[in-house]
Amino acid sequence: MAEALSDALLQRFAAIVGPANALTDEALKAPFLSEPRDLFRGRTRLVLRPGSREEVSAILRLASETRTPVVPQGGNTGLVGGQQPRSDAEIVVSLARMNRILDVDPLGRTMMVEAGAVLATVQAAADEADCLFPLSLGSEGSCQIGGNLASNAGGIGVLAYGNARALCLGIEAVLASGEVFHGLGRLRKDNRGYDLRDLFVGSEGTLGIITAAVLRLFPKPAGREVAFVGLADPEAALDLLKAAQARAGTQLTAFELMGRTAMEFTLRHTEGARDLMTQPHAWYVMIEISSGRSAEDAREMLETILSEAFEAGGVEDAVVAQSLADAKRFWRMREDMSWAQKPEGGSIKHDVAVPVARVPEFLRAADAAVLKAVPGARIVAFGHLGDGNIHYNISQPVGADKAAFLDRWSEVNAIVHGIVADLDGTFSAEHGIGQLKRDELARTKDRVEMEMMRGIKQVLDPYCILNPGKVV
Repeated sequence: MAEALSDALLQRFAAIVGPANALTDEALKAPFLSEPRDLFRGRTRLVLRPGSREEVSAILRLASETRTPVVPQGGNTGLVGGQQPRSDAEIVVSLARMNRILDVDPLGRTMMVEAGAVLATVQAAADEADCLFPLSLGSEGSCQIGGNLASNAGGIGVLAYGNARALCLGIEAVLASGEVFHGLGRLRKDNRGYDLRDLFVGSEGTLGIITAAVLRLFPKPAGREVAFVGLADPEAALDLLKAAQARAGTQLTAFELMGRTAMEFTLRHTEGARDLMTQPHAWYVMIEISSGRSAEDAREMLETILSEAFEAGGVEDAVVAQSLADAKRFWRMREDMSWAQKPEGGSIKHDVAVPVARVPEFLRAADAAVLKAVPGARIVAFGHLGDGNIHYNISQPVGADKAAFLDRWSEVNAIVHGIVADLDGTFSAEHGIGQLKRDELARTKDRVEMEMMRGIKQVLDPYCILNPGKVV
């Protein structure tokens, strides 16, 4: 591990961004050194807040010269520790000041933004141009586009629009040497050699620091309708998904699966929340239909899907949002499931994906194995059934010792991830690798793939100064 930064080197880095944007005070650094799950406590003597690509380039030139490790950071909402510095030898580079919307092209349906632009701001800018930027996450009020791309974020719109990689046409990134990769292309077709843009999307800041991007926009739906559905089991949810896809096609823009325990935690800990149905159900689905024609068209499609599902016997109950306020309340129930687990004590997390048709099989096998290993554990399963991504989280038994329960993290992960592997799935669906899953990646990834990844890292970051200890 590199030695701690000297005062003289700190001053050289600070001079690049100016004293006001070089943070050394413990209180000012604190927001950059914690993360949402409290799994990794960051350490650094210096947080830099550059305001331009040129300043980022100067920082990395100096870092390369002095072999100083650099940890890029966006909105600090990552869940695997990829954005956290691990020692006083590392410096943090926050992109928060680089937050401009540079250009919006409604005809070409593109938007150019700086990496520090907050996702909600990007969504609003697209909306003002009568377009849609469909990436949607629970943290969209604070996460930043650079981090979204660096982690290849997923979210609720993947079913219809794809993840962050599919929503990006071009990337500008500063390499470890300080050189700039000028890849801000707007073209949907460009076959001039290797697609270098995709090296940086999903690289978690280990190959370069993303400073700007060109994003894909879509036509804004004329109507969007949402329903909450109660079902007996995941098999019924899968049947409903098949029927909805067959009937609605690309108009099906979200299909979220939620277990009853996840719902109970949300009702218990979300202020103003209330059960949307008169009777509890073992499982729930939230389904969203969007129409480019009208709200009436979306409503008719949704009602047809639900009517046919009732006739087939797979749906136990359903409630359709009657207003925009209703729709927001429905979505809040889903989005609050992530943080509502925290008041219940320790929670062992899994961000997995299996082939969509095998989700019920995964849930049955994982439930049985986990409850055998940890009797009384409370399984909180929810996620994006349409793309097979399930957040399979396990809350401690009531009255259990939190520390003792969390000490079993690796043991429980091995149980769940073993089942996922048997079903041809992945242990990292949308949260990335970071620090949390680095060893598991190296253990489970094909040898040739790992050698290729390490080779790319060596070429682009020969001194391993970019986000060391993460991913590879």
